[in-house]
Formats: sequence, structure tokens, C-alpha cells
Amino acid sequence: MSRFTLHALAVGVATASLSLSAQAATEVSWWHAMGGQLGEILEEMTEEFNASQDDYHVTPSYRGTYTETMTGAIAAFRANEQPHILQVFEVGTGTMMNAKGAIYPVYELMEAHGRAFDNEAFLPAVVGYYTDTNGNMLSFPFNSSTPIMYYNRDMFEEAGLDPEQPPETWEEVADFSRQIVESGAASCGFTTSWPSWVMLENFSAWHNVPLGTLENGFGGMETEFTFNNELVARHWDNLHDWQEEGVFKWGGPGSGPDSEPMFYSQDCAIFFGSSASRADVAANSEFEVGFGMQPYYDDVEGAPQNSIIGGATLWALQGHSDEEYEAVAAFFEYLSQPEVQAQWHQQTGYLPITQAAWDLSKEQGYYEENPGADISLKQMTLNEPTENSKGLRFGNFVQIRDIISEEMEAVMTGGKSGQEAADDAVERGNDLLRDFEAANQ
Repeated sequence: MSRFTLHALAVGVATASLSLSAQAATEVSWWHAMGGQLGEILEEMTEEFNASQDDYHVTPSYRGTYTETMTGAIAAFRANEQPHILQVFEVGTGTMMNAKGAIYPVYELMEAHGRAFDNEAFLPAVVGYYTDTNGNMLSFPFNSSTPIMYYNRDMFEEAGLDPEQPPETWEEVADFSRQIVESGAASCGFTTSWPSWVMLENFSAWHNVPLGTLENGFGGMETEFTFNNELVARHWDNLHDWQEEGVFKWGGPGSGPDSEPMFYSQDCAIFFGSSASRADVAANSEFEVGFGMQPYYDDVEGAPQNSIIGGATLWALQGHSDEEYEAVAAFFEYLSQPEVQAQWHQQTGYLPITQAAWDLSKEQGYYEENPGADISLKQMTLNEPTENSKGLRFGNFVQIRDIISEEMEAVMTGGKSGQEAADDAVERGNDLLRDFEAANQ
């Protein structure tokens, strides 16, 4: 049975007032970056939309990683072969906002086609990331996530730890990991995916320290990175030392391709990854999984603050007919329905992007039946976001994130200290910020 059980019939999704059933359905192409379990859920959700009405047909197409999908779309746009809808990860927002003539802002799209779209309906942490300086939404929020802690409850018990009490501070993460390794329950205490996202971007927001000037780039393109501070340097040095000690294992740069497998194979007892990994974790773990918040250093005043989102939004691209944009608007309206959003959230681990979807999940008893499923929401709403914790908006950040991962890897291999790597990452990153600024003046 499909996960998305004909929600459109239940919630009465609005379609065109004049039926086009006698004609061929208007075709819409959607390029996305979701493979595996998430891709299957996405495909089923799209099939439900197509089955709910006869006027429009959306065809999703997997195009590789987020970076590959975005790069492919840029090439397609130059050849006038661009899709109608493009899924772009959050660090591509600054680049997309400055792609003049390439995007059809979602607030204009929905208004032009008379579709319901209210910024107030979306969670504030989501809205703030994807709006312009006037508060207008530029892309459609779809899959928003934040890093959380996954842990092997069985290993905790074997090591004499309480599986109901995950570590809260980084000191506790190290202590728990030592106890797990020394007990023989695992050969590794913890690992992480997406080191830049988890161990710098969210780490900084969680401790309420800036990544850069001008509100982490929200205030303009003249921003500069400033994350080469004592806290980041200390943390990166600690990760190196913990790896030398044998309680931490580096899972690789970028997505950390080795980290999740080390958790599934029970080499490592703790895994830091996206809340959206919940579907994959459930499908691949042959042990009982626990969930916890990101750790913090308890000597940092104000920590923990709040986490920031990852994931992606859907951008409408220019170059298509008004009839096709009507179909895109209808699909976006469908995706914002509380029943659809709640099901997407519950199946994947992505945030329920609207308050109504969150409330519906509560009413359905989802969080009571699935302890830990609300960890991501608790982190995002722990405190009112500050200038340091509402997100980031830097041009060329796709490439800059690679630089950060490279510099972190240099620390893990003993080639640099945490301070040297942070200094070099800031210098290299600022060069790319200036390149982006020059190209978009």
C-alpha cells in the first residue's frame, strides 16, 4: 500500500476550475537529489498527486547529489532545457537568489495563479532562511532537516550506560565513548556525517557564535567569514585527539560516506547525521536506535541556542508556459497540505514545515508512538533565533563547504592544528566570497 494514501482526495486539493480532463495532462518536470529510501517516498508522494486529478502530471527525475543536480540544471538552463522545478539544497540559496532571470519567485508564482500561500503558515525557522529582505518567499520549502544524534541503545546497555540518557555535552560524548570502547561493545564511540554542516555550521549556531559578519551573510554580499575562533579550533583539535585515542572515527569529507555504514555495522555506537536519515536508519539498523540532541560545551555561555536547517527547497525556473506554471503552482499547493506534510515528516524525519502539519502529527499521536521523532523540532525551536543562529547565506558556499571539509580532514590526519585549519578555511572561503561578489555586482 502506498505511504501517501490519496491525501488529495481527503483534503480537497484545489485544481483548475475548468477541467482539462478531455485533453492531455499538462506535464511538469521535477529534478531532485533524493535516492534510496527518500527517493522512493518522494516518488510515491508524486504519484498520489498525479492520481488525485487529471489536469497535471509531475514527473520526478533523480539527478544525483545536490551539487550534481544544481550543476546539471545550470547547464540545462544555458541550453534552454531546464526543468520546471529544481530541488536545491540550503547552501545553494545565495547562488539561486542572485541568478537573475533564471528563477520564478514562488510568492509571485502562487499569487499569479491564485493559489493559497501564506508565509505565516510555515515554521519561522524555515521562512527566515528562504525569504528576501522584504520577507517574500523565493522558493518553496520542501525538505528541511537538522542534525541530531543517533545512538545504539543495545550498545549503551552492554557498556553499562543508561539507554534513556544520551550524552548532553561533548565531555559526556567523549566519556560515554571511552566506556563503550573499553567495554568491548564497539570499536568506536562516535562518528559524523557532513562535517562542515554538523561540526561547524550547526556547531556555531548551537553555541551562538557567528560564522561570518553581516548576520552570517543575510545582511549583504560584503560579508566575511570569522569562524576561526577559539571554540571552533578547540573542537576540531578535540575531534583529532579523540580520533587518536580511538573513541572517534572520521567518516570522510562531504557527506561523510563512511559514517552511516559504520553506525549500521555497529562499529560506532553514536552517529551524528541529518534528522532526515531517520528513514534510512530505520531501514538499515538491526538494533534499537535512540535519539538525542546535538552536544554542547557547557562552559560556553548561552549554549545550547538553537540548531539551523539543512535540506532543500523547490525553485521554479523561468522559461516555461503560463499553463505549465499553473501546474507547478497546483503541485506546490498540494505539497503544503497538512496531511501531505505530516505524512512526509513522519515517513522521512524531515521537519513538518508548517505549523498545521506539526499540530496534526501531535493530534495523531505520532510523537507518543515514536519517542525521539520530535528531537529536530525541539532543537530548532529551543530558543528564539539570533543573528548567529538563524541560518547562513553565503555565495559560492557549495564550494566553500568543500574547503571546510578539506581543512577539517587536514586536522584529522594530523597535518594541521584546529586553529591553522580554521584560519586557512576562512582565508580561502573569503576569497570565494569576493569572487561571488564581483560576479554579481
